[in-house]
Amino acid sequence: MTDIFPDTTLPLSPDLFPTGWTRVLAENAAFRIEAFRFPTGVEGLKVTNRRGMITVLPYLGQMIWDAEFDGRSLAMGNAFAAPRHGASILETYGAFAYHAGLLRNGTPGPEDSHALHGEMPVAAMDSACLLLGQDDAGNFVEISGQVEYVMGFGAHYMARPRIRLRADSGLIDVEMQVENLSAHPMELMYMLHANFDFVADARIHQPAPFSPTHTQVRKAIPGHVTPSAEFLALLDDLAENPARMAQLSEPDLYAPEQVFYIKGLGVDGQDRTRLAMELPEGGAFSVEYAPQDLPHCVRWILNDGDAQVAAFALPSTCEPEGYTAEKAKGHVRMLAPGEVARFPVTLGYLGAHEAPAVLDEIARLDKGES
Repeated sequence: MTDIFPDTTLPLSPDLFPTGWTRVLAENAAFRIEAFRFPTGVEGLKVTNRRGMITVLPYLGQMIWDAEFDGRSLAMGNAFAAPRHGASILETYGAFAYHAGLLRNGTPGPEDSHALHGEMPVAAMDSACLLLGQDDAGNFVEISGQVEYVMGFGAHYMARPRIRLRADSGLIDVEMQVENLSAHPMELMYMLHANFDFVADARIHQPAPFSPTHTQVRKAIPGHVTPSAEFLALLDDLAENPARMAQLSEPDLYAPEQVFYIKGLGVDGQDRTRLAMELPEGGAFSVEYAPQDLPHCVRWILNDGDAQVAAFALPSTCEPEGYTAEKAKGHVRMLAPGEVARFPVTLGYLGAHEAPAVLDEIARLDKGES
């Protein structure tokens, strides 16, 4: 096929996604875009660039189901061979990244009735669109969409996620935009839930000390975890010595899961922060965002027989302890009528030739340099 001109918009529709075969929607020297359906019936959109690929679910919360660059898979290990439609993220917990929220978020506590991580992860999108464009940074493919949430005598909002992949990069620009369409203020709880693969002996880099003040272990026990005496003792040890988890050299440490809250992250001259997970074979996973947009950073690590995930940086507006607990902490944001909130994050993979400069940058931010 011939090259596609910049700023070409391709509206999508579910009937473009065939069953049992793959339809090429567009192809040029930089990208190949393919539409298909998983055996479960969920629509999939595979975008391949010169470094690798991402698979997006354009009509299921616009999750990034899978990602691979330079031959390295980024996504968590999980028990789901394919995504599934369901009432909550628990019914399809295998995505590389998904939008958690928006009205409620986190693990529901005893007084909560909301689904794990809210309604947005599995939202049925009203529309989806492709944009093939070019800007000062080069060629890109952007997947976007929108879904309207409206409840009688309740919340009314429009969510507009977008995902942008560039021709020669292993990094993905992800943004959620939320507009309050109600005449009343709206409660908002958002997290970009990026589930990177658990890699034994990987080292986490953050622009904050691995100290009890800046790297705080979660002491609250969620309902899905049955704590043993050994687990409780481990929490006590990690509370005093969080540097123990700076390198994932003890894989058995994370069954059950461990959660940390990272405080006081350093920022650069553009008020953005960056965290990375350096891989033993070279290269690194990376997450970059502005703490003024997403003031909380959560770390969730789990390594058992069913799931292997090192979500080393989950940017969010709240912590993940459920609506009632977060409301009591003052972590539930209020969105005024007509107000629009935007949450841009860049995440993905750095090759062995790219990672050292980023790791040096994180070290400088940790020292207050920019």
